[in-house]
Amino acid sequence: MASMAAPLRLADLLASVSLLSDLGFALPPEESMRSTIMAAAIARRLGLDEATVSDAFYTALIQHLGCTGFAHEAAAVYGDEMVLNAAVARVDTNDVGDVVNTLIRTTTRGRGPVHGVRVVLATIVGGSRFGRMFATARCEVDRETARRLGLPERVRRALHESAEAWNGRGGVQGLGGDDISVAARIAAVAATVARFDAIGGPAAAAEVVPRRAGGELDPAICAAFSRHAAEILAEAHAGDPREALLAAEPAPGRLVSEAELPAVAAAIGDVADLKSTYTLGHAAGVARLSDDVAGTLGVDPAARWRLRIAALLHDVGRVGISTAIWEKRGTLSSAEWEQVRLHPYHSERILARSATLQPMAAIAGMHHERHDGSGYHRGSRGRDIPLEARVLAVADAFQSMTQERPHRPALGTDEAADTLRDEARDGRLDPDAVAALMAATGVASALPLRGAAPAGLSDREVEVLRLVARGLSNRQIAARLVVSPRTAEHHVQHIYAKIGVSSRAAAALFAMEHDLVR
Repeated sequence: MASMAAPLRLADLLASVSLLSDLGFALPPEESMRSTIMAAAIARRLGLDEATVSDAFYTALIQHLGCTGFAHEAAAVYGDEMVLNAAVARVDTNDVGDVVNTLIRTTTRGRGPVHGVRVVLATIVGGSRFGRMFATARCEVDRETARRLGLPERVRRALHESAEAWNGRGGVQGLGGDDISVAARIAAVAATVARFDAIGGPAAAAEVVPRRAGGELDPAICAAFSRHAAEILAEAHAGDPREALLAAEPAPGRLVSEAELPAVAAAIGDVADLKSTYTLGHAAGVARLSDDVAGTLGVDPAARWRLRIAALLHDVGRVGISTAIWEKRGTLSSAEWEQVRLHPYHSERILARSATLQPMAAIAGMHHERHDGSGYHRGSRGRDIPLEARVLAVADAFQSMTQERPHRPALGTDEAADTLRDEARDGRLDPDAVAALMAATGVASALPLRGAAPAGLSDREVEVLRLVARGLSNRQIAARLVVSPRTAEHHVQHIYAKIGVSSRAAAALFAMEHDLVR
């Protein structure tokens, strides 16, 4: 292993990951950190014990991470889910006028009339259902990610309730008042303050809280914030937000050992892969292949460990690019292609913010570099690309080719192998890494047999789960499996009941966690 100097503080890791939340929810950089600092400050002003302060701290830090869970559906309706997310972060969903003036105007600005009609119909006619589906996906993804990160049940509950409204008119479960976890209520106030502080400064933040008190926000918590607004906002803006966040974390904090870090990285990589139905399981597959290739090449254990973590996290930067681009069936425009070329840069910068992950940052950021300098984002050449990054590039290319994409079907393993050999012959990929992948996988047997499915799922239910994860409707599943829509619906309901979820996103996350998407 890499022998980390000391156990990693989970808060330190999540501070970096919160930049992923900011990207995915179209928030300004470090807004999630400031929201977390304010959540802890509000909880302490309320005189709560440190265990509850910790619950509010982690709820605020994670609560936007699950926004990737509904990206596919949101992009299908609104065109660019990043624009939608930015609008949702500002809108008071209890106020119809605010929904019309903020959400609809923001998501239709500069678009044609056909798009405008689709958005208006989706928002006015199906808005409540769409909003519940969005909230369900986000909250379930957040809850399951918290479980995989080893956070306590109290935090998982708060995250599952983080979209509920004080007046009982929002969220997923229809909870209201004190039935909502206090950590979720505190995090909701902190998120609102952070959002409006970013938009209009302290005056806007101070004005919005009493206006929303008694509606979506707990009036007692709003009052506590208002009494200390100036000092809480000052704390959130004092110095480097990362250092302030770590100082605000209640003791003793959650530590991540060297042995636990791969599982934590896998949880985060899976959340990033939710961004598109075409990338489910991509990070885990690349990590598996990278490790096999590194073993065949005799890479030393420390470098191999770093490569494994980098592979699991190499595509987190995808979250910062609209799903409308990732799932576009036609040719990308030059502007869209430039955005795609930025995703390794985003991955690198997110990882570089953590001292523990910094050694993996450059490896992850170079997974699209090519030997002849034709890659991105640096345009590096030959031996300027570290061995770990060359291995990662080969594994990523093979895994991508053997997965379906919107513009092409998945390639067979032999066809993908032939393409890799061509790339190596033409000087774009490392020939030793390509040869090692062929040797490590045996190409045709690259996908090993799987044991019994978890949660008592039958083989048929695993097949249906894969289709659900890919975003197919009950009717589409029925057509694919040649069964009635009613039968397909029964399969889906039974699967959801067995694995304890109620959204496509959480079902997809379950499939990735248990290696069922291959």
